[in-house]
Amino acid sequence: MFQARAEPESDTQDSSQHNGILSPNAWIRIHTDGRILLVIARSEMGQGIATGLAMLMAEELEVGLDQIQVEQAPVGSAYTNHLLGEQATGESTSIRDAWQIMREAGAVARQLLIAAAATIWSVPDSRCSARRGRVHLAEDPRNLSYAELAETASRLPLPPAPKLKPSDAWTLIGTPQPRIDSPDKVLGAASFGLDIKLPEMLYASIARCEVIGGRITGWRSEAALEIPGVLDVFAVRYGIAVIAKTSWAALRGRDKLELSLRPSANPAADSNRIRDRLQGALKGRAAVARKDGDVSTALNGSHAQIEAVYEVPFQAHACMEPMNCTADVTTERCDIYVPTQAQGRTQATAERITGLPKDRIAVHTTFLGGGFERRREQDFVVDAVELSQLLKRPVQVVWTRADDLQHDFFRPMSLHRLRGGIDAEGRLTAWFHRVAGPSVLARIAPDEIRDGIDPCMMAGAADLPYRVPHQRIEYRRADTQVPIGLWPGGGYDHNSFAAECFIDELAHLADRDPLQLRRNHLADRPRHLALLNEAAREADWDKPPASGRGRGLALAEAFGSLIVAIAEVSVENADIHVHRILCAVDCGQAINPQSVRAQIESGVAFGLTAALKGKITLTKGRVDQRCLSDYTPLKAHEMPEVSVHLVASDAEPGGVGGLAIPVMAPAVANALFALTKQRIRTLPIRLS
Repeated sequence: MFQARAEPESDTQDSSQHNGILSPNAWIRIHTDGRILLVIARSEMGQGIATGLAMLMAEELEVGLDQIQVEQAPVGSAYTNHLLGEQATGESTSIRDAWQIMREAGAVARQLLIAAAATIWSVPDSRCSARRGRVHLAEDPRNLSYAELAETASRLPLPPAPKLKPSDAWTLIGTPQPRIDSPDKVLGAASFGLDIKLPEMLYASIARCEVIGGRITGWRSEAALEIPGVLDVFAVRYGIAVIAKTSWAALRGRDKLELSLRPSANPAADSNRIRDRLQGALKGRAAVARKDGDVSTALNGSHAQIEAVYEVPFQAHACMEPMNCTADVTTERCDIYVPTQAQGRTQATAERITGLPKDRIAVHTTFLGGGFERRREQDFVVDAVELSQLLKRPVQVVWTRADDLQHDFFRPMSLHRLRGGIDAEGRLTAWFHRVAGPSVLARIAPDEIRDGIDPCMMAGAADLPYRVPHQRIEYRRADTQVPIGLWPGGGYDHNSFAAECFIDELAHLADRDPLQLRRNHLADRPRHLALLNEAAREADWDKPPASGRGRGLALAEAFGSLIVAIAEVSVENADIHVHRILCAVDCGQAINPQSVRAQIESGVAFGLTAALKGKITLTKGRVDQRCLSDYTPLKAHEMPEVSVHLVASDAEPGGVGGLAIPVMAPAVANALFALTKQRIRTLPIRLS
């Protein structure tokens, strides 16, 4: 089903330049032998995006998913993700970016095929209609296949404007469809990064300095070179490379290296020191992200007020497939076979290292065994390209689980100071929230930082959905030496934990039901209020939970979508059991409801892992976690019953990839308070 294109494709929009193949745009190829090829420009990493994008194009092209082949796009300006400003997959943008583009691409091809049939039959276009890959003539048995029409259509001028089908004519969009990548995966035919095998390929494993901020000053390789299959050991940009004939030999050889590090410890990169730094950042001056009214005066005049500090730890991505990349660099060209979320960056990285022009650098995107924003980074690409250029052979670089955990770009640790006030009627009058943490964008997109505000760190804080007359939202940047990067859920993840738990604290202060307090402050947000009410109905909120269980809720607006989660929990011998998670979701038009539900369910698993288990700690500059027994994901028997309720909507699609993650921790924490009266303000959740 999936193919990889080796050469960059021209961005031409002239359908007459493809020798009988109908190729009216960068997305569609209809061949005279009957093949219908759709080009997918986003990385498939288990989220089902290939199916969703194919549905958008197939809907307008009037073909079924069973009639098409899917090809992964090369690097090209036509494939830019306009919401990210680059050819990349991430931040739940794929469907949002493609919603108009993919449908218009299919509509253009359909109009050309209809025009071709009308030309052959000498009838007006209006008498022709397309269905299941054929064009039919009204009130006439004649019809022609797309294969028969492709050559004629390829010679026609492009229509001035694509005509999209009305929503009541859709046959694919909004219907549950099986994933088109599943057959290859079930049959073992799917190609992931570690499946790549090239003639004369070598394998490499790289020993990196385990001390953050340190470097390797020397090494002894005698024992490594004694391992059968190990060929060489030498220094590269990110460490010491062990080159071997097999991946197993490379990994065994690396384990035998004796390294000298300087310094051998880094007290500044220590969890306790970093926490102290962030606590200091909760005081003093800070950049203001939002200011409504006068918070200080409102707090002083409030009937009652509270203050709380929340803490969120560093988190790793822990993709199921460790980082890897295969490069084949010659004097003439560079081919990169890689599970990447950032094809454009990957090509630019190779261009910088090799000096080759972009038109000689091909990026072959494989399936990704998880991405979670980690695979938008370039360190593993640098490894492979640098080594292949040096060795003049194809090289596959393989990371271990310890490499993944210890040399990640972590979700940043952050502290949150909140103050809130209520009036005598229990209404929120004042809301103060200061976020203290390092800047995610300072390394990857510094131009997006304005007036000291990192929008990634403030997502979900500066845009609080509840109506509070007096608000002040601040950000105090406190960078550390620990490498940080994007993470699923983005800033919504840590800010929703603090804000949604604090809303519950204010409800308790006001002696109000947490659901009702939220309702009272969403009166001018009908979409939010409707979703909240839908979740309450589905969860029977007005009825008490089963004996021995607590129930809590959380709401988030992220990626153009809304979600409400209601968690039901119990506690046994200080062990937390999450029995049920109900999610009500308004993501606008759901392209493939089956895929949306699957992504919400997977987000529940990912979010609960972060809420209950995930934590990266550092001791004197070294990451303490080395394997999944140290950084344990949620296990099958710990997974709760999950029900997902999609609210029908004709709004444009929102993102759902990371949508469920921000509401997991606050929903569970609020449920635990309802059960135990113990406030949870630090992640991962622990009961004292």
